[in-house]
Amino acid sequence: MCAFKMYVVVLLFLFAKLSTVDSDIYSLNYIYTSLSKPLELPGIHEFTAMGLMNNQQIDYYDSVAKKKIPKQAWMSEKLPADYWDKGTQSRKSKEQWFKVNVNILMDRMKHNNTDVHILQWKHGCEIDQQSDGTLKFIKGTDQYSYDGDDFLAFDDATMQWVAPVVQAQPTKRKWDGVQILNQYTKGYLEKECVDWLSKFMKYEDKEFSRADSPPKVYAFAKKAKTAGHVRLTCMATGFYPKDVIMQIKKNGVPLTERDGVQSTGVLPNDDNTYQIRMSVQIPEADKKTYECYVNHRALKEPIVVKWDGICCDCSSFGAVVIGAVIPIIVVLILVSVVLLVLHKRGTIVIPGLKTTATGNGVAFSGVNTF
Repeated sequence: MCAFKMYVVVLLFLFAKLSTVDSDIYSLNYIYTSLSKPLELPGIHEFTAMGLMNNQQIDYYDSVAKKKIPKQAWMSEKLPADYWDKGTQSRKSKEQWFKVNVNILMDRMKHNNTDVHILQWKHGCEIDQQSDGTLKFIKGTDQYSYDGDDFLAFDDATMQWVAPVVQAQPTKRKWDGVQILNQYTKGYLEKECVDWLSKFMKYEDKEFSRADSPPKVYAFAKKAKTAGHVRLTCMATGFYPKDVIMQIKKNGVPLTERDGVQSTGVLPNDDNTYQIRMSVQIPEADKKTYECYVNHRALKEPIVVKWDGICCDCSSFGAVVIGAVIPIIVVLILVSVVLLVLHKRGTIVIPGLKTTATGNGVAFSGVNTF
């Protein structure tokens, strides 16, 4: 059950990293989520990929069905069959790339296959529609996470990869050493992604509304970076509209920012609902009563979920590290692969030398490993 809770959190956190969309701001993102091994839970797949426009799911692929499918009527109506055929092949290539690279990172992190680990990738762009109807590029996103923690991100301004952890430094040096890779990454984010977003905006013919939805609430903890402490997290997801009240209470008293409480704020899920996460660091041996309090207009009365006192990854035997990234519905993110070339030539394969306009994210002829 602890592993299940943590997996739910991981996927939700990924959507928490998606930007909130204002009235004139539009976004297109692709998100990929790969597990190191099957989790054996209903609806949770070893590999999942999805496209999101304005934080609303527009396409989907998983390792069981192995087919890219539209999630909006306008997608299936406006895009030809070969778009979906090419998209399926692109997703299958990425699935194989992720299978190889999650193992590379497990070796680098000195993790074994006893636990389940997650590699995720998100890439996309955000634009602002001007008063005259023209589109202005705001920012591009290309980032990887491992077990819910930031691993590598592309700086669009400097055309360099940023490595927030030591284990990502070898990848940064490797990828920055091939400047054409970074040039094509920047080109995709600023041009090709924007072109597809513009096209999709024209295809979309209606807005979708939904009835009030109550939140699902979870309370869990994982090991904190400070020795002897855990980070207690409260998460509410699946609610609509976005107005919600959340508190972490200690012995019935709400904790505040002065107590170290951190919040993601209310963020969108892929299905037009919302999520919020709050967390606080506490001593692992703390025996006080902690609970998550959530109130929402779709509820007859507030939801109160008590933390069971369990830390999901504090075991010395290496618990299931499925760290912080998801909604249970799940969630990802920019790469296609040509493993055959990598294996046979043993050389770096440069993405972008041959791109295919499929709207599946970047359909590169090949891609470098970590």
